[in-house]
Amino acid sequence: MATKTAQVADVLPLNQIMSGDCIEVMNSLPAGSVDLVFADPPYNLQLKGELHRPDNSKVDAVDDHWDQFSSFAAYDSFTRDWLAAAKRLLKPNGAIWVIGSYHNIFRLGAVLQDHGFWLLNDVVWRKSNPMPNFKGKRLTNAHETLIWASRDESAKYTFNYEALKALNDGIQMRSDWVLPICTGHERLKDENGDKAHPTQKPESLLHRIIVATTNAGDVILDPFFGTGTTGAVAKMLGRDFIGIEREEAYRKVAAKRIEKVRRFDASSLEITGSKRSEPRVPFGQVVERGMLRPGEELFSLGNRHKAKVRADGTLIGNDVKGSIHQVGAALEGAPSCNGWTYWHFKRDGKMVPIDILRQQIRAEMEADTSPTH
Repeated sequence: MATKTAQVADVLPLNQIMSGDCIEVMNSLPAGSVDLVFADPPYNLQLKGELHRPDNSKVDAVDDHWDQFSSFAAYDSFTRDWLAAAKRLLKPNGAIWVIGSYHNIFRLGAVLQDHGFWLLNDVVWRKSNPMPNFKGKRLTNAHETLIWASRDESAKYTFNYEALKALNDGIQMRSDWVLPICTGHERLKDENGDKAHPTQKPESLLHRIIVATTNAGDVILDPFFGTGTTGAVAKMLGRDFIGIEREEAYRKVAAKRIEKVRRFDASSLEITGSKRSEPRVPFGQVVERGMLRPGEELFSLGNRHKAKVRADGTLIGNDVKGSIHQVGAALEGAPSCNGWTYWHFKRDGKMVPIDILRQQIRAEMEADTSPTH
């Protein structure tokens, strides 16, 4: 399997910006070769005429030819084709993110489901500094919507839950993200000082997505590469990217931008691993291996409670019998308890959490499955 993966990687245009129609280019790449797709497709805004501010200055809106379609049917056909091509490229456990406004996100969601993608979350990107509504006839459009979906229902997609929690000051990450739009030095400009791209996404948005749903060395495809935000952040975070962009002006800006990006050092690229992805270790295995002996006493911090280890990997304390979790919860009068962090054993007069023993077993398991063995 590793050899086959390496062969596929050898023919992929890694860390390159491909020129041409995204559907044609995707169909030319090997199937099952990409870990994640991030797609920021045309919005199909259906703008009618120019938009002006109260001072009569023109708003730099999205009126480029690439965002114009003759009808909803034409847009839907385009959406079906590029999503089919993207799904073919995804590995069995791959996933996709698509972003859009109210003009197109509902049509994207329907086609995703029609193609068999499995919707995991919709995320509201709430812009902390949105463009105001100048005509006063609608609510200020202050958010965009992202859809995160796995390749299919059975996919074992990547989700670095603990890393996202760490990003959020130890609090579980929610599905509403408050992040600013591109302004200041991050907003790329062309030779005339105008926006290089009207819908450039902030690096903070891609940073969160890539940290959350990829691992170092993964391949990320962006079929609507624009000025290269996906590629820039992927390079910084030690991921490989493939960009597809048909507009030469955008490709030039993206290439120049990414060339200046420096990849973070290896130690900085490490993220907090997901506890759910770590191999399960029953407490009974600790007893079987003699790391703790039947009859040995375990203690809670402060010696408030103690219990004895039994031969079958259960504990007994104050006439309460059960697992390390059940006995800890009963003694504390709590609905639940993480026995691995609650219980400690004594070595050389010091209290040592039993989780140390679990981590030791996990390290041995990882060593046994290492490619060098």
